[in-house]
Parts: sequence; C-alpha cells; structure tokens
Amino acid sequence: MFDKCFEVFECMKSNGIEIEERSCFVCLLALKKSCQVELLLEFFEKMVEANVGLSVYSMSVVVDLVCKRGDIKRGLELIQEVSGRGIRANVVTYNSVLDACIKVRDFARVDEILCLIDKDGISRNAATYNLLIDGHLSRGKIEEAERLFEEMGERGIQMDIYVYTSMINGNCRSGNLKRAFALFDELPERGLSVNVHTYGALLNGLCKVGQMEAATILLNEMQINGIDLNQVIFNTLIDGYCNKGMIDEAIKLQDVMVNKGIKADVYTYTTMASGLCKLKRADEAKELLITMVDKGVVPNMVSFSTLINIYCKEGNVVEAKRVFQDMEKKGVRPSTVTYNILIDYYSKKGKMKEAKELKDEMEVKRLRPDVYTYTSLIHGNCIVCEVDAALKLFSEMQEKGLVKNVVTYTAMISGLSKEGRSDEAFQLYDDMIDAGLMPDETVCSTLISSQHVQNPRKL
Repeated sequence: MFDKCFEVFECMKSNGIEIEERSCFVCLLALKKSCQVELLLEFFEKMVEANVGLSVYSMSVVVDLVCKRGDIKRGLELIQEVSGRGIRANVVTYNSVLDACIKVRDFARVDEILCLIDKDGISRNAATYNLLIDGHLSRGKIEEAERLFEEMGERGIQMDIYVYTSMINGNCRSGNLKRAFALFDELPERGLSVNVHTYGALLNGLCKVGQMEAATILLNEMQINGIDLNQVIFNTLIDGYCNKGMIDEAIKLQDVMVNKGIKADVYTYTTMASGLCKLKRADEAKELLITMVDKGVVPNMVSFSTLINIYCKEGNVVEAKRVFQDMEKKGVRPSTVTYNILIDYYSKKGKMKEAKELKDEMEVKRLRPDVYTYTSLIHGNCIVCEVDAALKLFSEMQEKGLVKNVVTYTAMISGLSKEGRSDEAFQLYDDMIDAGLMPDETVCSTLISSQHVQNPRKL
C-alpha cells in the first residue's frame, strides 16, 4: 500500500504537479498508525525535498512517533530542522517529547524542554500539566504535583477527571487520605463524572491502611452509581482483606467476583495463597495454587515462589526443587526471593554445599544476593561450626554495601558464643548497639552463657 503511495508522490513530483500537504498528512498518519518509523521519516524527507508546504501538524506526527520509539534526540533534531523552514513547534509537539522523557525518567531533559516551551512563548495546556503531574507523582514528589495542580487552577486551565484521578492516587500513595477525599468531593462541583479508576485509587488507599469497612462502603457507593466492578477492583479489595488477616472475607469476595463473570487471575490466586500462608494455612494455600494451574492460569514468579516456600516449610525439598525447575522450564525467571527460600532451607539443615551453589547460581544469573541471603548463609555456617566462613560472609556484606539487621548480628554472635569466642561476640554486640539495633533476649542470653568466669563482663 505504501509503495503505491510513494510511486504516486514521485510521479506528481517528476511531472511538476503540485503536491498538497493535507494529502501527505493522511499518508503520515497511516504510517504512524502502522508504526513504520523508517518509512515515515523517509516520506517526511521526501516532502521536505519536494518543497511541500509543511505544517506543524505534519511535523508533530513525525516527532510523536519518533519519540514514542524512544529516539528523543532525533525528535528534538526534527523540531530544530523544521524551525529553519519557518515551522515552529506547538504545545502538542513538545508534549510528545515531554511524554517520552518522563517515560524514561529523564527529568533533566524535561526541565530543558520546559525552558524551550517558555522561551518560545508557548502556553502549557491541560495535557502538559497532566504529563508533568504524573511524572512528579511517579517519583513520589507530591508537593511538586500539588504546586502544578494549583497552578492549573490559577491559569484557568480546565482540569479533567484524569488529572483529578492522578492527584487522588498520588495522595493515597503518600498516605494523605484526607486530601484524597477532599479532591474526590470537588468532582461534582466541577461537573466531572467519577469513573472506575477514580474509585479504584481511593479503594487502594483505604486498603493499604487497612480501612476495610470504609472500603466496603465505597464499594457499595460504586454499585449504586452504576460503576461496573472490574478485576482490578476485586483484586485490590482481596489484597486489603489478606493484609488484614481477613482471609475468609477475601474468599467470599472471590466467590462474588466469579458470580459476576470475572475470572480470578494469577494476582488473585497468589494474593490469597500468601494470605493463607501468613495464617499458617499452608495446605489450603497449596490447594489453591494447584487449582489455579488446573484452571489454566499461568503461574508467575510470586506464585511459584509461594509454592516453593510451602514445600520447604513442609520439609519436602524434592518437590520444592521440582517446582523450581518447572518454573525455569516455563520461562519464569526466579528472583532473589525465590533463591533465598531455598538457600534458607538448606542453611537451616546445615547443607551448606547446596546453599553456596545456589548463591553462586544467583550471581551467574546477575541476581544480587541481599541481606536475607547472607543472613541465611551465616546462620547455616554457624550451625555446622564453620564460624570463620560465617565471619567471612559477615565482612563481605559490608564490602557489598548491605546493611546487617538484628537477625544477622544474632546469628553471628550466637555462632561465636558457641565456640567460646566471647571477646569477638561482645565486640559484635557493641557494633550492633552502635548501629542503632536493639538486641533481643536471644543475644543477651547467648552472651551470658558464653562468658568465662575469669573474664566477667557486664552487659
């Protein structure tokens, strides 16, 4: 199709027939819709060479697609090149560049683009503010987002439901539910209709702080207002109930979800399985995850890791390893958490060869061992009386910038104490206090039992 279009263009050019920009604009739109970046650029260059009267609209189409493909530098070059022909970029053109910069979190360039906009005397529109507010909220900069939101009002720029939803979501994430509901209450005054995304942001905020009664009231309001409940809404509430330990309410809600014709996804099953595990109902969690697979839902990293954890807790490492291997066969990449589960199991059993091999495998796969990895290995080495190996790992943590926690110190102090290395154990106790960590009763009793009568020391 595009070959024919190019042929007609060349024919008109060679025969001196005037080529209208609007005809070319239609072709540019078609190329953009087909994501034909190279052809789009080629055709745009042909337009320039043929002295087709370019417009800012044609330029904006090209810049938008180039930026969407991540080539921000080329987008800015196009703006500069076309400006030499008297075509100035407008706010829509610059918004495309801003959007691309924000998506790759290049906020230094965002500031540069804003300077260009101001220098060219271009007024920011609602889309500009929406992009900037979303960008600041993605970085947790709620104060800056609020400043821009207020600026919109001062400049008389009409705020839509999209920007309100973003601000409500941002305030919920920062824990300011009072402000989020105040914004929600403004919507009727501004003639804006609340949608499922707006309600979803508020529900998520309430669930995160465990206000499930308020979340239920809001859910009822949604249904009264004719807002269709979707999978995201149900998953948000199920997650909220599971975090509160209200697993039976979560199960009932899943039944409601299914009755409404909404299928449970991997997130639904995994959330509920994790909730059951927290309540030590591992058998039910395992059954739920097996049901999930039977229903054709593809497990993700979290669901695989949860199942591996269940088998390890049961002492069934053979099945845990089978699931781990199945995970890799199905193309699901294990995470540091997945490896930590198996490393912790082997370490507690004193099987340090297997635990170390897993740590080495992690590093080969470019997964960075964390404080939990090292703590498990330190604990395991102390169990098998390899305290020097544990100390080496303990020192390695500092070299890798990992902050030791109470459990790390406790494992190391316990290992030293059992070997009668009282002075080293007490030195770690002092280091622990200096690090602002509060020793528990285990540490104190371990140190007391390790003291030699001839070398008393007061805690």
